[in-house]
Amino acid sequence: MRLAQVLGAAWTLPNTLIGLSAGLAGMAAGARWRWRARELALVVERWPWGPGGAMTLGNVILLKGTSLDVACFTYEHQAGRAHHPPVRLADHERAHVYQYLLLGPLFLPVYLLCGGISVRNPFERAADHYAMHGHGWFPLGRRAQSSRPKPNSAANR
Repeated sequence: MRLAQVLGAAWTLPNTLIGLSAGLAGMAAGARWRWRARELALVVERWPWGPGGAMTLGNVILLKGTSLDVACFTYEHQAGRAHHPPVRLADHERAHVYQYLLLGPLFLPVYLLCGGISVRNPFERAADHYAMHGHGWFPLGRRAQSSRPKPNSAANR
């Protein structure tokens, strides 16, 4: 497993360099760095730009606040498409790190083609799924979960 993580980190290095550059720029405004082994990422705390929450670039997480260990709502919950309990921001962002390790330099173009930062993006929904359940961090191979009963289920009788 460690070898796969090292190979993934090398594969996503172009994305990580973008994250490192953004983190360095944020240091001038008071951002600070902290390694989080569980997330396999360097976390830039108090990153001064953006609307809030966090953004992952390779093995770098740009965090607006001071801790990844906060509760947040899923994208589907915020959009009113589902009622989910709050999830840990760290778990959501860790899923994105895993996605980057797998797709490397392909991640950003694919992510943007899939809808960017929105509930429509299967990468965001997969990260939320991982944060809720501890598995399913990649969007392929997962069936879309629906809160509606199936047409022939006992719930409709």
